[in-house]
Amino acid sequence: MRAVTIGDSGEPVRDLQDRLSALGYEPGPDLPGEFSTGTEEALRRFQRSRGLDPDGILGPRSWQVLVESGYHLGDRVLYHRRPMLRGDDVAELQRRLNDLGFDADKVDGVFGALTAGAVAEFQQNRGMSVDGIAGPAVIGELVSVQRPSRRIGKETARELEWLRRLPTTPVGTRVLFDPGCASPEENARTWPIANEAATLFQNMGGTGLLSRPFESTVGTRVRARRANRLGADLVVSVQLPASESAGVFYFDSGISSSPAGALLAETMGGRLGLPVEGRSLPILRETRAPAVVVVSNTLGPQWPDDLVGCLTEFFARAASRPTGEE
Repeated sequence: MRAVTIGDSGEPVRDLQDRLSALGYEPGPDLPGEFSTGTEEALRRFQRSRGLDPDGILGPRSWQVLVESGYHLGDRVLYHRRPMLRGDDVAELQRRLNDLGFDADKVDGVFGALTAGAVAEFQQNRGMSVDGIAGPAVIGELVSVQRPSRRIGKETARELEWLRRLPTTPVGTRVLFDPGCASPEENARTWPIANEAATLFQNMGGTGLLSRPFESTVGTRVRARRANRLGADLVVSVQLPASESAGVFYFDSGISSSPAGALLAETMGGRLGLPVEGRSLPILRETRAPAVVVVSNTLGPQWPDDLVGCLTEFFARAASRPTGEE
């Protein structure tokens, strides 16, 4: 799709304004179909709330999240398919299942195999027909048995417990280093850093993994699936600024966030002198392990040592957290 930005007009702008208004982000004094400062500010507020780069431009990623945000639980039947169903209704389903103790994994708004398995487990528990499909009967049953007070979801509790049990050093852990490859320049600058960092991490007693070889410039989701398949404990992605400004980003979709990812991002941001923010980037959203994306244009020969130093500090910080901290 063509990006929609300030100064544009017509039906795409009207559609944007209608969707923002429905979510509570009023485009202010702008006339219907006119993209001016009110619409831009409303879009920025929506982007911030959903872990997107708040650039005030409706590009493909913002449009995708905007459409997904318009789904409410019960609007449609949810099931596992390819491409996978995505939306706020899926995230709400995952949250409710996790709150009840059925493991739908990360609340990421993506209806994958683990979410389908949690639905099937819930159906079996409630004496329903087991097919892994969340239709009206399943959603009605979920609502009827929902606890009156919300607890920490199973995915958050699992990550907090993982943090509590984390060793004080990298020995025995598996970290996947993900060099960005959106352009030939990014590939040339990030891959040597990731490769050397993986070697240094290996020398410290951990297992350093790479998301791809140098000659392969596969997409982010393919690299995320590799991280999941290899059983990485942590994922560190290194990228050059493009749509995102410089910073260290951890998973935060506005619906769910990663406490371990936030701790790692804070550790790296402090050491690297970069701002820390929550984002819903694909590599953060689709890896099961806690992940961070480090975006900077000042990548240099000291970066592998800096990254591994940050990881060493993270393990020490995680070990010193009080038991039960959230």
